[in-house]
Amino acid sequence: MPSIISSFITRLRRNHAHNLTTFRQQPLSEISGSLGDLGTFLPLLIALTTNHAISLSTTLILTGIYNIATGIFFGIPLPVQPMKAIAAVAILKRMSAGEVAAAGLFVGSVIGFLSVTRLLSVVTRYVPVPVVKGIQVGAGLSLVVAAGTTATASLSWTGPTWADNKIWLIVTFIALLTININISPTQQSSSSRIPFALLTTTLGIIFALTLTLQTKNFLPHITPWHPKLLLPTTPEWRIGILTAGIGQLPLTTLNSIIAVTHLSADLLPHISTPSVTSIGLSITAMNLISCFFSGMPVCHGSGGLAAQYKFGARSGASIIFLGVLKLILGLVFGNSLTALLQKFPSALLSVLVIAAGLELVSVGESLNTVGQARDLKETTTTDTPSSTGGITQQERKERWTTMMVTAGLLLAFKNDAVGFLAGMACHYSFVVGRRSGNSESEGENEHERRPLLS
Repeated sequence: MPSIISSFITRLRRNHAHNLTTFRQQPLSEISGSLGDLGTFLPLLIALTTNHAISLSTTLILTGIYNIATGIFFGIPLPVQPMKAIAAVAILKRMSAGEVAAAGLFVGSVIGFLSVTRLLSVVTRYVPVPVVKGIQVGAGLSLVVAAGTTATASLSWTGPTWADNKIWLIVTFIALLTININISPTQQSSSSRIPFALLTTTLGIIFALTLTLQTKNFLPHITPWHPKLLLPTTPEWRIGILTAGIGQLPLTTLNSIIAVTHLSADLLPHISTPSVTSIGLSITAMNLISCFFSGMPVCHGSGGLAAQYKFGARSGASIIFLGVLKLILGLVFGNSLTALLQKFPSALLSVLVIAAGLELVSVGESLNTVGQARDLKETTTTDTPSSTGGITQQERKERWTTMMVTAGLLLAFKNDAVGFLAGMACHYSFVVGRRSGNSESEGENEHERRPLLS
């Protein structure tokens, strides 16, 4: 026990030093990165609040606390974002606050059981890297498609307002491309990086305030927080679990736990990678607290991590800053922020989501790169290592096919579990095929070695 406590304290000190050093070196990048996930966070937050499925003030306050705790404990820009499957079903079916809470509590409890029993670690060992990267690529493409669909459905060339239309969508996207072109890879983590997410969010807030004043909606005002305990009824437990909870489980397990640990190792190899058990316990603790107070069911997603990294975040300091900001807004303004958030331009949010999706898709590039893919070591035996990057051409093709089958089926059926099962089937079909081929080859060699009978 003393050694565990000592190791925990050492980890906290190391993370604190990293957070402080990184923030001092590039404060604008860390602040900009902290806002990178707003493109997925705000739309779901607004929709669930409008449907009275969650409490805005409670969600802001508790997710702010979780952001701070996550930044301190993990030391990386690990997001606290909505459970998307639960949010989507809740919005579509207009679920009650009790039903949403029941779904979040169910998922949190199951993830907690899998974490405590270490079953998550066991599962992770049997999920091949091509399948994990396929989930990441599929999730990234899903974000891009969702952003494009939303923009197409809600925006015209001049509407719905002067501050939210296709013109602003194109202008913001061109600005994003221009910034990416003008920044070299060596500048990605430097203080000279242009804080795109910070500038975009600031512009969006200015537009939202202007539109709120023009329409004479209520501006944010001081509103004390009044937390209320929520206990789902028996029918709400049944509807919440069967309608939204079960569908969220594979998404949380695959994208918010397994994929996020792999992505963390890919993007931030110099920082200690969180274990699947610690990520799972974090998700459990967040939901077992917030859902009893009408807070939004939340998790840690690979898309959010990619988004925050894309816009400059390199340490836990970024989400600590975001957490403090949420905490202040929730405690001071609370539910009075609803009207303002509803006016935030969807054109700007769409570009943030697209950028996050493309960043997540880019992790597939390292699938067959020795030293970047976790399952490829420098000592890998190959036929022609100099030309294949550590593995044979056939193995490269099989790994790429597995990743694309996973991503493609996930995108086609809009279901992480379908993509996962398809990718696993594809991977192990190649494994069986190689073993069968080797057995036949050995049989032929043995036949050749037998002496001919006279």
